[in-house]
Amino acid sequence: MTLPVALSGTDVIGQAKTGTGKTLGFGLPLLERVTVPADVEAGRAKPEDLTDAPHALVVVPTRELCTQVTNDLLTAGKVRNVRVLAIYGGRAYEPQVEALKKGVDVVVGTPGRLLDLAGQKKLDLKHIRSLVLDEADEMLDLGFLPDVEKIINLLPARRQTMLFSATMPGAVIGLARRYMSQPTHIRATAPDDEGATVANTSQHVYRAHNMDKPEMVARILQAEGRGLAMIFCRTKRTAADLADQLKQRGFASGAVHGDLGQGAREQALRAFRNGKVDVLVCTDVAARGIDVEGVTHVVNYQTPEDEKTYLHRIGRTGRAGAKGIAITLVDWDDIPRWQLINKALELSFNDPPETYSTSPHFYEEMNIPAGTKGVLPRSERTRAGLDAEELEDLGEPGGRGARGGRGGRSERWLLYTSYPADHERPREDRVGRVSCESS
Repeated sequence: MTLPVALSGTDVIGQAKTGTGKTLGFGLPLLERVTVPADVEAGRAKPEDLTDAPHALVVVPTRELCTQVTNDLLTAGKVRNVRVLAIYGGRAYEPQVEALKKGVDVVVGTPGRLLDLAGQKKLDLKHIRSLVLDEADEMLDLGFLPDVEKIINLLPARRQTMLFSATMPGAVIGLARRYMSQPTHIRATAPDDEGATVANTSQHVYRAHNMDKPEMVARILQAEGRGLAMIFCRTKRTAADLADQLKQRGFASGAVHGDLGQGAREQALRAFRNGKVDVLVCTDVAARGIDVEGVTHVVNYQTPEDEKTYLHRIGRTGRAGAKGIAITLVDWDDIPRWQLINKALELSFNDPPETYSTSPHFYEEMNIPAGTKGVLPRSERTRAGLDAEELEDLGEPGGRGARGGRGGRSERWLLYTSYPADHERPREDRVGRVSCESS
């Protein structure tokens, strides 16, 4: 539905359920409108149309989504040799600046780093013909709106603007009114799939006790036919703790949350995609747009903040026509919050049944073999694990790479002042560099 409208150069607001292919909905028109040497050779463009500055800009809310969209566009643009570059924080500036100097056609980036490089005159936005705001509602939730507006103000007035999101709150519509000209609003739904959630995903909700949850999760992970699994937590600390507990129980688990350095976050996602790890414990940073083939189970270990977060979390399974299972474990304290989500999405789980790791109905509904305990038997521990995936040194600014990473190395800069004995005035300021090895 989007392709013919976007290819004609019209502004587009695209709205569809998560997991239905929005990336190529905006990606293909972008790649089609970029001028590459092949166009000049074929006589479709003049040599003066070629520039080293980017022609298209995609703004995304999270680093994980940034790398994924970049990879999708690189795959789609391979035949025409389109140069696509990911620009996001947590990585060293130098390689990104070098790549921009060599020339690039499409830039995919997070708002902070894009503004940084544009402010330093390293990123030239004067030739942008197409702008895409992907997961626009999430950018507003994360407080990126002022940054996004600053970026838009740096772009040429004559351009195509496309805005894509699974949900469209009022603030997103306001953004569209201010910065788009006569946009076409395309809302794609299947006629037989009226609900807010994808019909292919079967949902289960249990009232569970906080101290029994790790045991319940360990048993869910031994259900028959389970492929890859993603477990969502509300806090970074819970995600880190649960990933460690599952590791001790014999599962190949990794974690993705904001307290990890970018290198460790990317390592965990790569290991998950490559099948070295089959359980990914994450915060909502991984709930948006992350597309990994073979995710059969999504577990909401803690109740999500709101119905939008719920939709995006469970949207990691049941993607592109596959079937999936979504399980939500609701704490006693979280029942009111869950009931609001249940009402907003018109689900049928207003009063979840009280469930424990030993409950017969839990075993039956989750398809868990009888006699399964909360520790993975040694004979089934076949995955290589997180340590088998290489930890890349990204030259992370601020040296956060060592946090949570294995054998990472980080740098801290200290400014210290030495005072003379009489304490009247400082004698000198010194800047010292220290290196810390993390075990």
